[in-house]
Amino acid sequence: MKKLLLLSCIFVVALLTAVASLAQTADITGTWQGTLHAGSANLRTVIKISKADDGSLKAVFYSIDQGGQPLPVDKTTLQGSDLKMSMPAIGGSYEGKVSSDGNSISGTWSQGNPLPLDFARATPNTEWAIPAPLPPTKPMAADVDPSFEVATIKPSNPDTPGKGININRAREFTTRNTTFNDLITFAYGLHPKQLVGGPGWLDKDKFDILAKPDADGMPNDKQIKTMLQKLLADRFQLAFHREKQVLSVYAIAIGKDGQKLTPSGGDPNSLPGIGFGGGLGNLIVRNGTMADFAGFMQFMVMDKPVVDQTGLEGRFNFTLKWTPDEFQFPNFAGPRPQPPADTADAPPDLYTAIQQQLGLKIESTKAPADVLVIDKVSLPSPN
Repeated sequence: MKKLLLLSCIFVVALLTAVASLAQTADITGTWQGTLHAGSANLRTVIKISKADDGSLKAVFYSIDQGGQPLPVDKTTLQGSDLKMSMPAIGGSYEGKVSSDGNSISGTWSQGNPLPLDFARATPNTEWAIPAPLPPTKPMAADVDPSFEVATIKPSNPDTPGKGININRAREFTTRNTTFNDLITFAYGLHPKQLVGGPGWLDKDKFDILAKPDADGMPNDKQIKTMLQKLLADRFQLAFHREKQVLSVYAIAIGKDGQKLTPSGGDPNSLPGIGFGGGLGNLIVRNGTMADFAGFMQFMVMDKPVVDQTGLEGRFNFTLKWTPDEFQFPNFAGPRPQPPADTADAPPDLYTAIQQQLGLKIESTKAPADVLVIDKVSLPSPN
């Protein structure tokens, strides 16, 4: 009986060792696909895994319902059955466990807030078609002074969440849930505290805008703001004058140990990509200048104007993760992100994060700033 028990134990140990060895040597190269359920959106996700020349794993990520643009995975590792992938370009990461038969992966996608995401190994018969990437859009000539050819302005649906200003690859300028104050501060690079005068509806009534330039090519940042300035004058009958005042501001400067930013290497004439990936406090900047960064923080995050005092030239790629406090996102109407239950896993506050992750600092100070005094404004004219 003892001999039989000993043989059984040896068999179990051998079986466990074989399973562990199989997991360590499992070939996970190939195409994997799964659906990410993000709120009301169901996003089909494809990951193609292959081997690099040195035998390490490499992968390419696709969100095929958001276009066919491939996103390289920065790092892919498999230890035992534990798979990890990181995609700093979009502020995302994935952790999963490969099944014993090597045909499925169960895990979690994190891009701010973690979401479950499981993958199945695809076959030629089950593989989803990946749309061809859109061709690059040619830039609008730098000497063109464009206007919006057609612009539709309508009241926002109060049930629509979020807020944004964007121009897509079809050269459609869109806004969602934007007040007049949102529009004018974006158009002129201001903070709401740099606005004086005007009726009460300026920061209460919300509008959605759909417009398209009257010139060929993708406009640059200056041209987008010029078109919006013309739209405000034409459809909102905006008239104003400027004054100079000393205001309380936030100044972004280089930290004591030096900046840690990565040059983007992107086209200096192309638009920056700046936004939150997976929730507030997970900021992704691509091909952005320090002025772009300061402007975005002023527009979306801070309760006072933000000025760039870094003296840094060029464009950068970086991700900044922090836990927002009650003074940030003063105009954001949606639910605020909740820190993890284990506070040890929560990102640091903004001031600590910007030092640790970017080598910069942000400080409250006083500085001369433009103030825009509104002399005349009206609700938008009919479409």
